[in-house]
Amino acid sequence: MISIVAPQWALKRSAARKKLSLMNSGYSHHGASRTKKSLLGWVFNGGSPDEDIIENLDVLRQRSRDLYMGGSALATGALKTARTNVVGTGLQLKPAVDTEFLGLADEDAAQLKRIIQREFALWSETVDCDAQRLNNFFELQQLAYLSQLMSGDSFALLPITPRAHSVYDLRIRLMEADRVSDPDVIGGRDIKGGVECDEHGEVIAYWFSGRHPLSTSSKKQTWTRVEAFGRESGRRNLLHLMESERPEQRRGVPILAPVIESLKQLGRYTEAELMAAVVSGMFTVFIKSNSPDNPLGEGIDLEHQVDADDSTTYEMGNGAIIGLAPGEEAQMANPARPNTAFDGFVTSILRQVGAALEIPYELLVKHFTASYSASRAALLEAWKSFRMRRSWLAMDFCQPIYEEWFAEAVAKGRISAPGFFDDPLIRRAYTKAEWHGPSPGQLDPLKEANAAILRIQAAISTIERETAELTGGDFEQNVRQRAWEERLLQVSGLTSTGGEPTSEKVLEPEEDGQEQ
Repeated sequence: MISIVAPQWALKRSAARKKLSLMNSGYSHHGASRTKKSLLGWVFNGGSPDEDIIENLDVLRQRSRDLYMGGSALATGALKTARTNVVGTGLQLKPAVDTEFLGLADEDAAQLKRIIQREFALWSETVDCDAQRLNNFFELQQLAYLSQLMSGDSFALLPITPRAHSVYDLRIRLMEADRVSDPDVIGGRDIKGGVECDEHGEVIAYWFSGRHPLSTSSKKQTWTRVEAFGRESGRRNLLHLMESERPEQRRGVPILAPVIESLKQLGRYTEAELMAAVVSGMFTVFIKSNSPDNPLGEGIDLEHQVDADDSTTYEMGNGAIIGLAPGEEAQMANPARPNTAFDGFVTSILRQVGAALEIPYELLVKHFTASYSASRAALLEAWKSFRMRRSWLAMDFCQPIYEEWFAEAVAKGRISAPGFFDDPLIRRAYTKAEWHGPSPGQLDPLKEANAAILRIQAAISTIERETAELTGGDFEQNVRQRAWEERLLQVSGLTSTGGEPTSEKVLEPEEDGQEQ
């Protein structure tokens, strides 16, 4: 009715109502505002995990690998720093059999643990555990984890492959993330990113391509469907290493994804500054002569150019002298290099990159110039992330493989475990284990040792755990070795250095003058 009588009023009224619906209240005045000029240019449209992640994975993976392979020295260092601290020389098995539930005596439990460690070492410390026969179990850990960081996820198939002179038949076959992809014909299945789910959202199978999608081979592409769990046995056929960020997420994202642009731009800036410094260092003297027939300089030697075939390029040389013809004049440009603001600017960017990767700046660039307290705080902050990822690697990779190996060892009679295949609870009691990796290291070993002793005396921790955390060693083996050393010292007539350490016997740390 208003539009018939006063169309302009009707238009204003409609526009006002639209604005009110957009403004609403709450977050519409802040982060969700569509009227603030500071937010009008924000492109924020998103989608489900499938659209946001899977459709962009190919580009993310290849850019992440390019940064690692040389696109950015910082990216290479970041991934290797995470790999070295999380995995290092490999997570070592420490059986934690539930002896109370199984009703085992202490001596029987200790003997069982020694047998388990001995048998597992027989399989894990050789390349026979690898389907490709290239790496042992501990080397496969670092390879699987580095691949996960670089590509977003990695896969480990667990085939049973008998080999001559090999006691165990379990193998580990690592597969790169690209190999899991959508087949040409889906046939009504819910397959996205090569991961097949049922109507309830459960992951039931993975589709592996016959050849790497980025391979230049002319071999026809085929796909193999591998079920996540055996239909009858319930056995895990493969492991999927992935750090989930969103519910219903099927594929992982490279850890460098949030900082790809920053790292690439920083790499370009570093190369430009380096080249500018090189150009500045190649100072050239130009001689202007009134005798064109016999100039002092010979000009630019085209025969010794790197790009001699390209007549359009000229190269600078160290301390070159170039003669100029009459009427020619050299225009000198001062690049003002090295740039004094370079270090401060790069440091600021690296702090942001380190925050995104959960690696403090000091550890990211391996540069510790602050006090003991500040350096230790940076390491402790980093190790929160490293311990979390180490725990995930142990649960998602090491423990499932250990359980599969244990089942084979029991089935072949190599390990005695009554009731193992009868009750899942008994199976769990036998396969409980801890996985210890290399220690973080100590900035001040004396302080760290004193702290460990106090935790043991207060029953906050155990000698076994502190031994693994501080040195990565094995307490039981240490005790046996120390007993042998004491007997050897007594036989040799030398003074014994044994005795149980106490806090009174440990020297107090001296002031190093670095505390702030």
